[in-house]
Amino acid sequence: MVSLTERAAVPAHVLVRILDRESVLLNLDTEQYFGLDETGTRMWQLVTASPNIEAAYQELLAEFDVEPEMLRSNLMELLTRLVDNGLLQVIPADVGTVPAI
Repeated sequence: MVSLTERAAVPAHVLVRILDRESVLLNLDTEQYFGLDETGTRMWQLVTASPNIEAAYQELLAEFDVEPEMLRSNLMELLTRLVDNGLLQVIPADVGTVPAI
């Protein structure tokens, strides 16, 4: 299950191409491709660039006129499907960070 406290990472076996606000994701291991519409592409961009999924969720709330629970539900559904298809991995937000001294 995906958590807002985790961060998202694109696996090495996934190729991503954004084409005019939509995107195509290719899983090189399974040779299956998936398409994301404009909203899904924006979710992908923010989730993969943010320090955690919560930060991406907050940015999406600011960008879209949507009920918070509807956005949370749609975002989690998309991320779960991407993870289940090997197109995204979620890891603890603090993995790969350097602790402060």
